[in-house]
Amino acid sequence: MKVKTPPSVRLGRPPSSSADSHDAILSAVYELLQEMSLRDLTMEKVAKRAGVGKPTLYRWWKTKSALVIAMFNERIVPEIDAPPAASFEESIRHKVLALIEAFNGFFGKVIAEIVAEGQSDPQVLSEFNEFYIKPRRAGTIEDIRLAQRQGQIPAHVDPEMVVDAVFGSLYYHLLLKLKPLTPEYGQRLIEHCRKLLEL
Repeated sequence: MKVKTPPSVRLGRPPSSSADSHDAILSAVYELLQEMSLRDLTMEKVAKRAGVGKPTLYRWWKTKSALVIAMFNERIVPEIDAPPAASFEESIRHKVLALIEAFNGFFGKVIAEIVAEGQSDPQVLSEFNEFYIKPRRAGTIEDIRLAQRQGQIPAHVDPEMVVDAVFGSLYYHLLLKLKPLTPEYGQRLIEHCRKLLEL
């Protein structure tokens, strides 16, 4: 699902005449976050690495959090959607395993740092929730409702609780590092939820 950006927030690509600077800035953020934590990242460092002035950054992104989320959505958000013909169980299994794989790489590092940064800077968490978490959560909830209409899932099941149970578990282990996130864990998680949902 693509993120829909409100007109008042510039997270997308600027006019083509500025595309090179736009790409250079997002590449700079991408590179710097592989060298340092999000907390250590500054607009000054991004501008220097990208070879642009700070006013250029602030013309498109008013805050560091908006810039980071723009890079996050454009450069490292994984494609986890299942094939259209997949059943609900196949779709959820695909998403879980794809997300586990992504969490074990650069994507997972940035997610964890965004959440950590958000504890002291609420705007970071707000941007992250608005432009990443909420759209994807809403998409999966709608998938569950569709599966209910098709008779794949009992009508009494609460779609939001299913999403929280399945994907909340993955974020829980990503952030707290209680155990490694492995494909085996993902398969056990889906099997357990399948039994709970009577699939």
